[in-house]
Amino acid sequence: MSKPEIITFGCRLNSFESEVMRTKMNEAGVEKAIVVNTCAVTNEAVRQSRQSIRRLRRDNPDVRIIVTGCAAQINPGQYEAMDEVDFIIGNDDKMNTQTWQGLQAGSLERVKVNDIFAVEETAGHMIKGFGGRARAYVQIQNGCDHRCTFCIIPYGRGNSRSVPAGDIVEQIHRLCGEGFSEVVLTGVDITAYGADLPGNLTLGKLSAKILKLVPELARLRISSIDAVECDEALLELIKNEPRLMPHLHLSLQAGDDMILKRMKRRHNTSKAVEFCAMIRELRPDMVFGADIIAGFPTESDLMFENSLRHVDDCGLTYLHVFPFSAREGTPAARMPQMNGSVVKQRAARLRAKGAQRLQQYLISQQGQIFEVLVERELIGRTPQFTEIRLDQPANASGIRAGAMIKALVTGVSDDHMLLGQSMMGQSPREEAVPGEKRL
Repeated sequence: MSKPEIITFGCRLNSFESEVMRTKMNEAGVEKAIVVNTCAVTNEAVRQSRQSIRRLRRDNPDVRIIVTGCAAQINPGQYEAMDEVDFIIGNDDKMNTQTWQGLQAGSLERVKVNDIFAVEETAGHMIKGFGGRARAYVQIQNGCDHRCTFCIIPYGRGNSRSVPAGDIVEQIHRLCGEGFSEVVLTGVDITAYGADLPGNLTLGKLSAKILKLVPELARLRISSIDAVECDEALLELIKNEPRLMPHLHLSLQAGDDMILKRMKRRHNTSKAVEFCAMIRELRPDMVFGADIIAGFPTESDLMFENSLRHVDDCGLTYLHVFPFSAREGTPAARMPQMNGSVVKQRAARLRAKGAQRLQQYLISQQGQIFEVLVERELIGRTPQFTEIRLDQPANASGIRAGAMIKALVTGVSDDHMLLGQSMMGQSPREEAVPGEKRL
């Protein structure tokens, strides 16, 4: 092994940061090293990281194994006690060039984990590209100022801090110049963007600035948001800006008011339903995804049924279901816990509900024509982030990954994917407006 290898667990932000580390390690000349970028959102994620470390050591006895990420930041001692681990690096230090230079020079201490709550800035890291050749992810924010009772992530990420808007625009300019057609804004709590910066910036104002200053950007996509922080500028873009994609992933977590209160969330169920209805009025083709936790402590049968019904009430299309996992150090871990088998059963029912909602949506799209972003041979994505399998390889017609083509939806495959007929080579008169029915 010469070039360093990175094993990533968890969220898109972790994946983005892995690419930043890869660049910094290559610049520092690091070789014969494996980095495990951990996640702490569930106990299972931590267990998988430890299992992976042991396997990596068995298979690679002569390389340095470095552990970083949220689990390493929150509890470095659990990795320090593992003989398989050579170095433990915190979330802030992993993004610093000096850390990797020190590793290569042999001057890095075994455990380098600082006080994450003392970190006040997040830099706009530049990377060569991430997410294939079609889509790139740009970090705009890190950390979280809220303290939901189930969540350990603030202790791994620190308080909310925003990347300056100029750095973000610069990176997106460069990514577009390298051929990327779509950019996704990502972070831990991106609707908190700008609160720590001068100029009264918000996520909506940042998005408007990006779309104005980078006219060559074909698509701007927003990752997970907290609806209670959605600002007026973002609502205006949702209504009037076609380059802002009609897909929002909502941090809902539950569909019962008492459970939401015990989670210390800042919305109730009626506010969530009202938000989804308002957004659909502004943008009728909008689709929603959401995070939902199954089996939160004290969740009764009735409370769970409320969450199931909430999926329909909000009109959700994509569900990301988490069986509740008690994280030591959080208030929820001290609450009366649910039986594990009940939690698994409820998670399964929520996933089944999500599959049903997705199937209904896919069937409803037959006969529509969309502008599709080509990701790889035969596969693309609609503006709503729905995967579509094309009838002929895009590269057969000289279309590269990252290109836009028109496609007619002809059917549904595998309960999660649209089937599409490419419309390359047709005259403009034969093409419909994306998202409209072809009669």
